[in-house]
Amino acid sequence: MVTIPPDDTPLRRFTPAERWIHRGTAALLGTTMITAAFLYLPGLGEILGRRALLVTVHEWSGVLALIPVLAGLLSRAFRADLARLNRFGPHDRGWLRATLRRLPRPAGKFNTGQKMYAALAAGAVLVMTGTGLILWFPHLTPLVTRIGATFVHDWGALLLGALVAGHIWIASNDPEARAGLRTGFVSRSWARHHHALWEREDHDG
Repeated sequence: MVTIPPDDTPLRRFTPAERWIHRGTAALLGTTMITAAFLYLPGLGEILGRRALLVTVHEWSGVLALIPVLAGLLSRAFRADLARLNRFGPHDRGWLRATLRRLPRPAGKFNTGQKMYAALAAGAVLVMTGTGLILWFPHLTPLVTRIGATFVHDWGALLLGALVAGHIWIASNDPEARAGLRTGFVSRSWARHHHALWEREDHDG
């Protein structure tokens, strides 16, 4: 006979290593975006001044933002979650349509929206890092390359900023999802409602 755990039974969603990877990446990317705002918006730049310092902090925080993820590859749980984020299954089809219609939509540990966000954010960070390095060391590339890198870097910053803002807004409306990142645990009732396939997989396992 199968025993169904109570709804308030804690379910581990993230390990301590995964939570620190998220915090480290968020802190460094946040620093990069804040310094970018001061560098690109004249009004903010005038308030703080010290442009050279802002440029240095911006450059180093951008490069170092890759470190938490690269170090996280040593974590088996983190590698498993990366595999989940990179894998689209049959249940992912029609997820956006169902979400817009407020219909039930089964999801694994990560829903389709989270998978799409992860893919877009990862791609944007890599593009921003590559173009940022070209601008950091301008003497290594011809002028036409630097012009193109500046264009891509500026628009990539807007895209990444919009993605992160949307990510924060969605998280702000889900206290238990935030608790999962803060403590590592969520309730089974929340998991059954938002990530039923993952909750069932954990229970069957």
